[in-house]
Amino acid sequence: MNKFFLRSLSALCLFFSCYSSAQWVEVTGEAVILESEETARVNALEDAVYQAMRHAGGEIATLPSLKPYFAESKQQYRFSGNEIRNVTVLEQKKAGGKMYVTSRIDIYPSAKSCHKTQYKKGILLGSFSITEPQQAAMGSVYKIGTDFASMLGKQIQKRSQSFIVTGKTTVPFSATQASAMTMLAEDHDAQYLIGGEITDLTATLDEKLVKKDQVNRQFAVSLEIMDGNTGEIIYQNSYREIGLWPFSRSSHVDTKSARFWVSPYGQSIQRISQNMMLDIESALSCRASLPEIINIHNNVAQMNVGRIHGVKQGDKLKLWHSAGFIDQKGIPRNRMVDTKISLTVDRVYEKSAELIVNQPELAASIQPGDLLTKQTRR
Repeated sequence: MNKFFLRSLSALCLFFSCYSSAQWVEVTGEAVILESEETARVNALEDAVYQAMRHAGGEIATLPSLKPYFAESKQQYRFSGNEIRNVTVLEQKKAGGKMYVTSRIDIYPSAKSCHKTQYKKGILLGSFSITEPQQAAMGSVYKIGTDFASMLGKQIQKRSQSFIVTGKTTVPFSATQASAMTMLAEDHDAQYLIGGEITDLTATLDEKLVKKDQVNRQFAVSLEIMDGNTGEIIYQNSYREIGLWPFSRSSHVDTKSARFWVSPYGQSIQRISQNMMLDIESALSCRASLPEIINIHNNVAQMNVGRIHGVKQGDKLKLWHSAGFIDQKGIPRNRMVDTKISLTVDRVYEKSAELIVNQPELAASIQPGDLLTKQTRR
């Protein structure tokens, strides 16, 4: 059980004259000791900060920018220009092959964080192919790419502040087939497409532990994100972890099973999926969500985002005419034309919403495919 305490200074404003939204959190992060105790300490500290930011409503997209500082072993870390202002290590201990770090974390959540002013953006999740299938022979983990994609999807669904998985596909993504990619994204109401490749599954025998015959196994994977409106690749990154492989070499390991995911190797892969989710947040959370008009009748329009995306009755939106075109090389070019039309959310459904056009005389100019941006309340 993780130790977690939350104190909010804003709660004291019920009794005193103050307006601070500062919070301090005491939380214990944990990490499996794999490569070294130093690496485990960094991972446990990152876990503590991640938990604190989620519970306090902070912007988890800023976490990747803090990670490099935790590599320096200190008792206190101070930051400026960030929602996290101070991290103080209170206790550090090892138990059961894990590192536990208890920290006090001072947070100043911002009301203007991107995930608080934008709707959740849809993601179409692709498969993760294995570059060298023969590397999956040990344990017969040939379906690990599909199951890793499912794990990443769970990370996004449960923990992401800015994204939601609107569909999954086994169709290979290709930047050279931009029009096909945009059609695929449109079919799933996805603003982005995410896929990649598993590039290394090799195993090595730890020379220090030859007598115990313990094997370490690599897991390296690349990530690509495509813009669903243009088919362009807008983000790329690669990840690598090494974990203890506790299964016999001749066994057939079910990569869907809890036994696999709670193993040291499975946990190292889970860590990669969490880091991917955080990097996606960092790279794309502040990009505008772009709901689309899917139907218009008289003065009532319907858009393709709803309750699961964070839409609420009374939300105000601005309309943009879509004026995209395909250039001479066959590449879709997205273009938005400003309008004076605004709409108000009237009814909210699970994956869509009905909007009232605030300027009825301009409703005739609205067409399916026109885009919307959320207007922040002041």
